[in-house]
Amino acid sequence: MRFTRALSAAVLLLGVAAGPAVAGPSPSASPSEDGGAPTEAGTSFRTATEIEQGQRATANGSAGDYLYWSFPADAGRRPTVRATVRLPESHAPQTWRIDVYDGLRRRQACQWGAENRTAAADAATLELACVLRTVRAWSEPWANDPLPGTYYVRLTAVRLPTSDLGVPVGTEVRVDSKDAGGAAAVDGSLAEPLVPGVAVSSGRDDGEGEDGEERGAVLSAIEPEDGWSSGWWSDRWVWTGAGAVLAALAGIGGYALTRGSGRPTRVPPTA
Repeated sequence: MRFTRALSAAVLLLGVAAGPAVAGPSPSASPSEDGGAPTEAGTSFRTATEIEQGQRATANGSAGDYLYWSFPADAGRRPTVRATVRLPESHAPQTWRIDVYDGLRRRQACQWGAENRTAAADAATLELACVLRTVRAWSEPWANDPLPGTYYVRLTAVRLPTSDLGVPVGTEVRVDSKDAGGAAAVDGSLAEPLVPGVAVSSGRDDGEGEDGEERGAVLSAIEPEDGWSSGWWSDRWVWTGAGAVLAALAGIGGYALTRGSGRPTRVPPTA
């Protein structure tokens, strides 16, 4: 009897001890697991809402406000920014515009797309789009080429009647990109992507701060899913290697066809 009671107590203790270990702590929901997209927009470059490519961001605002978002774009990619404005039931004709700026806050021209459109008085929605040029890994200082780093999207009404100033509107922004391939690759790359705070977050400022921690202002925490590319590798290397092999084979084949059977046989002179 004592042995049975001792065995039962041991099993009970093991079950109590193993219970929490088997169940484990309940995982906390992360933004990626929730799939929740941003539901607000910034009002300036410094307060721009960060979004990932392929993510749909929404925000409510007032006509006349400047709405800002930011997203990462890597070298060799061609970003496409699309925006939808939901207008109130009653409004006058409105003209909306979408602008895209690079990490140096230089406005980048759109290759194609309706970046500036006017909504009629009875229009419920207005769609805008901007397809940027391919992001280059490196560029000349005097050029205005898009470079890898953080990009900013600004959505606002440019010609707005006074009667519609401040009316509530709903907005939706989505950014996608397409790989341009080795045809858009260039030699060289930036030392660091053009993201906010990179100048002070890449190292220490004369050691440590007053609180003993490393100083650094990382204002942008977004980057491509697979990280920033190194800038030196592209499929041009594959095509260059394949071209070199084909050229060598063509040279060997041409030599084999034109060399003939060798030196001609000497025929002794006749008497």
